[in-house]
Amino acid sequence: MTTATGWTRRGRRPADGPSEALAAELTLRPRLAPQVLVHEPVEDGQPWIVQSGQQQYIRVGADMARLLRSMDGVRDHAALVRVLGAPWTERDVAAAVGRLQGMRLLEDGKVRRRGGTWFKYVPPMTLQFTVVKPQRLMTALAPLIRLLANRAAAVLAALVALGGLLALALQAPTLTQALGQPMPFAVLAGVMAATVATTALHELGHGAVLTYYGGRPSRMGVMLFYMSPAFFCDVSDGWRLPRKEQRTRVALAGIVTQMVVAGAVSLAALAVGSDGGGSTLHDGMVVFTVSTYVTGVLNLVPLVKLDGYLALMSHLDISHLRDRAMTDARRFVARVLFGGRYARELPQLSWSVPFGLACMVFPLYLVGVALTLWSDVVQSLGLVGAAVMATALGYLLQRAWTGAGRLLGEARKAGARRRRTVTVTVLAGLAAAAALAFVRVPYTVVGGFVQENGRVDLVLAESADLAAVGEGSRVRLERRGVVLRTDVGTGTVASGRAESGTAPLSAFVPVREGEMFPMAVSRFRLSTADAPAEKAGMAYVDAGSRPAWEWLYLNYAEPYWR
Repeated sequence: MTTATGWTRRGRRPADGPSEALAAELTLRPRLAPQVLVHEPVEDGQPWIVQSGQQQYIRVGADMARLLRSMDGVRDHAALVRVLGAPWTERDVAAAVGRLQGMRLLEDGKVRRRGGTWFKYVPPMTLQFTVVKPQRLMTALAPLIRLLANRAAAVLAALVALGGLLALALQAPTLTQALGQPMPFAVLAGVMAATVATTALHELGHGAVLTYYGGRPSRMGVMLFYMSPAFFCDVSDGWRLPRKEQRTRVALAGIVTQMVVAGAVSLAALAVGSDGGGSTLHDGMVVFTVSTYVTGVLNLVPLVKLDGYLALMSHLDISHLRDRAMTDARRFVARVLFGGRYARELPQLSWSVPFGLACMVFPLYLVGVALTLWSDVVQSLGLVGAAVMATALGYLLQRAWTGAGRLLGEARKAGARRRRTVTVTVLAGLAAAAALAFVRVPYTVVGGFVQENGRVDLVLAESADLAAVGEGSRVRLERRGVVLRTDVGTGTVASGRAESGTAPLSAFVPVREGEMFPMAVSRFRLSTADAPAEKAGMAYVDAGSRPAWEWLYLNYAEPYWR
């Protein structure tokens, strides 16, 4: 007998429970919950699909599908066995009913609050807001989709995407200049608008390919993905497609769309800059092209729940691949640390443990890279920046705490000895405490510099650590571009006495028209051997080193009451 695979346990919290008599009756004479549908295979040899709501799809074998379709609320277990025949027995039916009830696929008599589909929380840190139900749009676009779904269009798309990379290589000198200097507000706004439009096209690409294969995208909208705004297109219906190649193409369609857009803009930028002179339009096109190519490549990484992961999962035809691989990784670590016996979730994959470990670490790596690239800009903005940094640190700590809890949970379930578990946990805590106490971290006060009338001043936000800045403190001056940065000079603080004043936003953020947005700052006069050519830019004060605990306190806690 074949049974269901890829079980999940999602459902709404019941508002009111059923009476004991009703619950017993529903267990004895089961029927499907109102939101559950059983879909026949699209092709011979393919599994049946059980759909619960709009987003949960479960593959089942033919025997389980027959049982589900026979549950009408009238037949009891004996009657179901008579309808189904061999190899079913009443014991098999009772076991299946118990599993199906645990998955919320059967009517249980509970009164549930009616939940909408316009807002959805996806753990651990994604909030989705549905803007449109795209079935009508996709139906209208179906003739165009069929027109473009051919080999010639695929070859043209590949040529544009690869040609764009070649065009970027030909623009290498202007590329470095565009990425390494501040940009006008108008150009940054244009890049952001183009990025938003491209992201929308990316999601439409998923929906278009799903529609071409006969599926139906259920929702499109905006989301907060790890606190970053993005678009989404719900293509869960792709699990109904009969072949894994089709599901893989649906997953990769968005990246392909994104690469084609990047290639087209890169080729256009080559034409715009062909006269040999730089322009803000050309710089904006180059910055957009680079960011679009980079985000497309990141989307291919299968270690987070992005398109690359969905493509890998579809190609392997293994549901919940990432979660199951991380379970294998946790159990491996728990066995090494605590002992015990553990079962593999993915015994058919020899690489599930290293893949799961990488899946655990990579989101933290992404956050770390983002902090490395932009923490100086964020920190220089005062309390707002401190709040953003504290939120990022809080997320990292929350992930570490949750991971430790799951690790201990796996050890308990595997029968690890309590003495060993307690000993390892205490030693890990002591090691963390020792690292916080004895490891020293370079401490830098981040701010900006302003050059006026031949005088160069260090400018710091009012929440900066002014006590760490004294006469003779060394300061590094830097030109900050959208991506690249360049040292433009050094200096020392001429006087440890701060003066109140204002500074343009361009001293803290890589924009040109910073005078339009003055900020309240504390100013320190600098002594410089050679004045930088820039009128404003970033500045970094070398304040020695601090123990790790003090470094964390100074950066993430003290700014709130300075």
